[in-house]
Amino acid sequence: MANSTEPQKPQNTKKNKKKGATLDTFYGAKIQNTEQIEDNIKENAPKPSKGNGNSPQTYEEFESEMTKKMEAFWEEKLEIMQKKFTHLQNRYDETEKENQALKARIRQLEDNDRVKEQELIKQSQNTKKLEENIKYLTDKVIDLENRGRRDNLRIIGLPEKPEINTKLDMVIQDIIKENCPEILEQGGNTATDRAHRTPSTLNPQKTTPRNVIAKFQSYQTKEKILQEARKRQFRYKGMPIRVTQDLASSTLNDRKAWNMIFRKARELGLQPRISYPAKLTIYFQGKVWAFNKIEDFQLFAKKRPELCGKFD
Repeated sequence: MANSTEPQKPQNTKKNKKKGATLDTFYGAKIQNTEQIEDNIKENAPKPSKGNGNSPQTYEEFESEMTKKMEAFWEEKLEIMQKKFTHLQNRYDETEKENQALKARIRQLEDNDRVKEQELIKQSQNTKKLEENIKYLTDKVIDLENRGRRDNLRIIGLPEKPEINTKLDMVIQDIIKENCPEILEQGGNTATDRAHRTPSTLNPQKTTPRNVIAKFQSYQTKEKILQEARKRQFRYKGMPIRVTQDLASSTLNDRKAWNMIFRKARELGLQPRISYPAKLTIYFQGKVWAFNKIEDFQLFAKKRPELCGKFD
């Protein structure tokens, strides 16, 4: 019996499979290196038999089979990659559309912001004009109010008594007789149209008496009384009182702001005066100086060694 050679079985490729280098795709798939696969093919290829050559599987057949498997493997991987690429391409297109929409939205917001900024500038300009107009109208109203009070005198410090309040006209005539009788001697018209306390209601918490406003029929008589009141202290039955020009409350407040400087200037012999509406004038170094604001006077005093530090 002839010795027949048993067909050589291909070795188990799973057992002889070596750990070769791998390619990490960007999808996480593990693919063997091509050179490693070729080495595995050569190692696992069947050896030609020494018998009659009737081998159940030749090397060429095995190589053809492995080639088909590799082609099928790569086709599958390529299909997966194409699907992934298509998915990424779709995502990219969607992202690009969203990006374009956001850019358009940003441009629209920038345009709206520019429009609002221009409107804000216009509103600021209009507001500035309105403020200027309000200041002008306010000054105009104050000036008209002051001019409407030109015939009035304000008497400060007159005691708050019923017998005085009920006979203010007669009290004013007594004040003129006591302090400037020459006006009566000259035949001046000292009659008043009206005399009243201000404010109209008495505040029990206030200890000082309310002022008295007297409106004279003659502007010239009112001016003569005011000039005499500037020269000396007026009194009523021996009690000191003050007689000043009646002005709007805002003008009076502006004049009161000069009080400290006015007293100090009088002590220094600067002959201070408060002129209409609230201007301070002094006589210094042979000249008359006028100041509309306290800041202007303070700056003036700092530049003069004779006055520096005396009004701080």
